[in-house]
Amino acid sequence: MIAISETAGSKIQEMLAAEETPNLFLRIGVQEGGCSGFSYGMGFDDEQHEDDQVLDVQGLKVVVDSESVKYLRGLEIDFKESAMGGGFTIHNPNAIATCGCGSSFRTATDAGKPAPEQC
Repeated sequence: MIAISETAGSKIQEMLAAEETPNLFLRIGVQEGGCSGFSYGMGFDDEQHEDDQVLDVQGLKVVVDSESVKYLRGLEIDFKESAMGGGFTIHNPNAIATCGCGSSFRTATDAGKPAPEQC
């Protein structure tokens, strides 16, 4: 369902190791907002909910809430280094439009609720 490149997986493992909270995992989700209608959320969490979907990707525990699953099928996460630093990149085959910053999207069947002031 979700693919994480080796580079991104290593970076996430490194970040998890720097945290002092035990049993952390990567939570990925979608919420309404952003320029195009939906925004990605990605961070560490230690609370799992009954309706979460749990995945093992690159040896990482990845958790996705039940509402976000339909928007994230086929998602690819990578980490790119650049002269200005590095960052995670997201390729979502479900997105038919994205904003200029790449952090929001809409799908063919759902436009979400855009919030242009967030661009």
